[in-house]
Amino acid sequence: MAIITQSTKFEKTISHNDTMVAELRENPEYAEIYLQTALEDIYEEGGIAAFLTALRRVVEARGGVGEIAKKSGLSRQQLYRTLSENGNPTLTTLTEITRAAGVRLIPNAHNN
Repeated sequence: MAIITQSTKFEKTISHNDTMVAELRENPEYAEIYLQTALEDIYEEGGIAAFLTALRRVVEARGGVGEIAKKSGLSRQQLYRTLSENGNPTLTTLTEITRAAGVRLIPNAHNN
């Protein structure tokens, strides 16, 4: 059994979510590409939850739920519910959120 005799200092780790939000905040053009990729994968298993995660990260990068709620006219509670892992947003709600976040969803043809 090894005995550790000196304390080891570890660098603070950053979660994947925080890293993605920071990247989206630093590179606003990336947000649209990121969401578009998530939209293209929406028909895959887990695709809807992954898309909602991507949208949640973009919302956080664009000022957070409070800011997007103000810009969209939706309540904070509705946004939290919509962007949850089990969210089931309407097309109208998605449109309001993406408009407030300054991104557009552009559908592509889906090949089986």
